[in-house]
Amino acid sequence: MTTRCGFCAIIGAPNAGKSTLVNALAGAKISIVSHKVQTTRSRLRAIVVMGESQIIFVDTPGIFKPKRRLDEAMVEGAWAGAAEADAVILLCDVRRGLDDEVLLIIEGLKKNGIKAFLALNKIDLVRREALLALAAKFNEAFAFRETFMISALTGSGVEKLRERLAGLMPEGPWLYAEDQIADVPLRFLAAEATREKLYERLHEELPYASTVETEKWEERKDGSVRIDQVIYVERESQRKIVLGKGGQTIKALGQAARLALEKAFERRVHLFLFVKVRENWAKDPERLRAMGLLD
Repeated sequence: MTTRCGFCAIIGAPNAGKSTLVNALAGAKISIVSHKVQTTRSRLRAIVVMGESQIIFVDTPGIFKPKRRLDEAMVEGAWAGAAEADAVILLCDVRRGLDDEVLLIIEGLKKNGIKAFLALNKIDLVRREALLALAAKFNEAFAFRETFMISALTGSGVEKLRERLAGLMPEGPWLYAEDQIADVPLRFLAAEATREKLYERLHEELPYASTVETEKWEERKDGSVRIDQVIYVERESQRKIVLGKGGQTIKALGQAARLALEKAFERRVHLFLFVKVRENWAKDPERLRAMGLLD
């Protein structure tokens, strides 16, 4: 039996739907999904088995013009993921079309000599005639290996894309166990789940300068797990927003995160959340390294 195994990087502008696509390809919740742009910060890997092929999908941060050190690290991480991959997918939101952010990414593909597939996402929101014209326009701008029309949210076209990629993976042994769906620690996935709920609840009030770290993971005899997490913000005013009046906001946030974690881990979870101020954490190389954004 000949097995195949390789990496596929999914790149695109912020909010193109990369995390939703990774979750659809994996058939499980791996990546944080939020309407707030630039929520994916680290390179997350979802492991998918298709026949004799094992595909490791790399969900990269959105590529954009960086303004801060955190932004620079995220963009560098995205291009590093693409450069190391056996296959690259440029995912684009059809409603935005060939805008400046996408053109910036295409220039990066040319500059780095990267061959890529094009996946036009959210096709259920645009007329077929417009889609065909848009696909032609994209392929004039760059010689894509192939174009796929998909909806990451509904799953339309996702299976066809997965099958095509499975056949492209190089021959070789699998890198992960057959039942493994991600290569990040559970502590990290738990922190990401809480960060997603944080963004859902405070997407207007809370800026990007917040992160969640799992400080303690304690397995209990009854099969449950105790998880202690710290939400870091940059200013005292942000800490008060997260806590809410009489601690109501963090209480509701903790409840939502706990339910999400219990669903993900299929076990009882005791979640304890704390909020601390850590000024300029987004510029701290040690923090960026811990998030997998710096080597």
